Amino acid sequence: MDFVSIRIITGDVARLVEFYEKVTGVAAVWSTEDFAELKTSTATLAIAGTRTVPLFAPGSARPADNHSVIIELLVDDVDRVHQNLTGFVTDFVTEPTTMPWGNRSLLFRDPDGNLVNFFTPVTDAAVARLGRHTV
Repeated sequence: MDFVSIRIITGDVARLVEFYEKVTGVAAVWSTEDFAELKTSTATLAIAGTRTVPLFAPGSARPADNHSVIIELLVDDVDRVHQNLTGFVTDFVTEPTTMPWGNRSLLFRDPDGNLVNFFTPVTDAAVARLGRHTV
């Protein structure tokens, strides 16, 4: 089995796609007006509109209602990313902070309130655990 993607259901696909294109620097590939994907070398962030939910199961997902998942993206330099996002991201949860497990992390919310963590491994153990420095 391969982990392939995370899908966010939103009430405003264009707004959320634009946000993630800006914060990641990755251009989205649109399949329909209700579905777009931002692909990296290791995984895909899919963004879909509420009209796609009934295709799976009516009422099974609600936009802007996540309280348990954090989308995590490995970056070269989390401090530089923080500087670049200041003025664009409106809801930083934490400034860059070195975590006990060796990652320097920046936590913020996207326009739907989903938590996003950009991180850089900064200890030898963290680098060894991830097997590389960046995506």
